[in-house]
Amino acid sequence: MRGKTGADVSKLVAHGAALKCSCGSAPSSLGVLPDGKTNSEHQATATIQDNEANVNVKPFGLCQSLANPQVAAATAAAQGALTPQPCLPVTVAPWSPGSATVRLGSKAVLTDDSTCSCQWGGVIEITAPGQQRGSVG
Repeated sequence: MRGKTGADVSKLVAHGAALKCSCGSAPSSLGVLPDGKTNSEHQATATIQDNEANVNVKPFGLCQSLANPQVAAATAAAQGALTPQPCLPVTVAPWSPGSATVRLGSKAVLTDDSTCSCQWGGVIEITAPGQQRGSVG
């Protein structure tokens, strides 16, 4: 847990949580489909499986990763000058680590210390969990 000690705990993540990608130019937000998993604030609670690009994880402005074929092609066309292109995240695995103790059905609940990887090399992290209450000790 990101070096947390004492009373510090991971927060549960809900629909609308703020996200950032290490290769993106703008923040984004987490979309969680309301499939019966709501918290005390009547928000949909996220699980580690809420990682689907353009459904749960929206674009982050412009992508700056040369691993992204669109960025690589535009940069080559600009004679090597980095030329960011519209972000189209490709999330390749669930969020990790998630909660070791709290589950919704068979899925671990998403916590604010989790990250998700993009195929183009970006690391997506949660900058605000989208809710005020709800934590995992």
